[in-house]
Amino acid sequence: MGNERVDFIDSVRIIVKGGNGGNGAVSFRREKYVPKGGPDGGDGGDGGFVFLRANPQLSTLSHLLEREKYYAENGKPGMGKKKHGKNGEDLIIDVPVGTMVKDAFTGEVIADLDEPWKVVCVARGGKGGRGNVHFKSPTRRAPRIAEKGERGERRVIDLELKILADAALIGCPNVGKSSIISRLSNARPKIANYPFTTLAPNLGVVRIAHGKEFLIADVPGLIEGAAGGKGLGNVFLKHVERCYLLVHVLDGAAVEGRDPVRDYLIIRKELEKYSPELSKKDEIVVANKVDMLSEKERRELKDRLEKEIGKEVLLVSAVTLEGLEDLKYRIWEKIKESRKIIYGGSEPKELKIKRPAPIWRKLPQKLRIKILKISENEYEVTSDELKIWLERFNIHEKDQRLMILDALEKAGLEQKLKEAGVKEGDIIYIGDFAFDYIEEEKE
Repeated sequence: MGNERVDFIDSVRIIVKGGNGGNGAVSFRREKYVPKGGPDGGDGGDGGFVFLRANPQLSTLSHLLEREKYYAENGKPGMGKKKHGKNGEDLIIDVPVGTMVKDAFTGEVIADLDEPWKVVCVARGGKGGRGNVHFKSPTRRAPRIAEKGERGERRVIDLELKILADAALIGCPNVGKSSIISRLSNARPKIANYPFTTLAPNLGVVRIAHGKEFLIADVPGLIEGAAGGKGLGNVFLKHVERCYLLVHVLDGAAVEGRDPVRDYLIIRKELEKYSPELSKKDEIVVANKVDMLSEKERRELKDRLEKEIGKEVLLVSAVTLEGLEDLKYRIWEKIKESRKIIYGGSEPKELKIKRPAPIWRKLPQKLRIKILKISENEYEVTSDELKIWLERFNIHEKDQRLMILDALEKAGLEQKLKEAGVKEGDIIYIGDFAFDYIEEEKE
């Protein structure tokens, strides 16, 4: 292992999608004394965007495992009287500070959310379609033409977090750290009655409530000389150095004839040798295995420890669960305060979103079309530009179909059909619309 840093990597893959734009409306004025009211169909609303936000209250990405897809709200359709459809609600997904965001297919780094409350857009919403009020012209007085909203952006993204534990359980070997972490969190460490059962830090998530959680590490038993590398102590102390809080576990029952005060002082000395800053970290002192003591022995233990150590000592038992609930909330309160100090408060600042433009493909005016023969008497008109027209307009509506056909005629549809050998009576497909080909009458 050498001097490598011991990190816990949390990763998850999710699908994000911006909301679709709402469709534009086809509507006409219907007012008393206005017998020929013009078009008044409003535009559809824009689809919502998907944002990721770095939240210092979170320690892991585990909350994102509940579902795979995260979709923002679609925009609402436009209405009569030129009423604009409502924009879709944005979706904000909170992730821990330090989350790296990558495109799942290209590996491109989209963002590094390395600051509290930093925000990045990962999927744009589609722009709403225009209502028929925009399609009025001198030759088209009552257009039944409106655009469909643009589809929202869809992406598959990988979230990677190289995270540190919020709290570290430290202490001499065999004091019960692994048993405590298994009771407090979802960690399932190997537990046995011999030194150095734990050969690498065990990490577990402790949930207080929805959105309130912390990561706890069971650091392998430290021994005298750990700061100099004995028992791989220097590797594990590097991990401890990056935690907010130390939970110092002592063997309250002195099962192996050890003195908990002496054990405490040995570990404190190693912390100071390794790093003065490490020794100044906030600390909770815990005496484990008190289920083996009588009430009188417990009182005497607590009085002695607090007197000689100079700190409050919590009495717990990983076997009977005594005192563990109190310990969990004590840890959470300390971590909450540490986060506030480091991040300057735990509440989000005013959300400053750099919102890009919604998805909107410009409608191509020049169509490069091809005629594909799909059977003896069936042909299909295809074109990349035509696909955009067909997604934007409803070819089954007469006015909209005529507009699409007009664009195709300008692109030389008639000539290309003849060159492809199309005969009268053959079936022509444009998207999912089919019609019989009729040759133009010669004068």
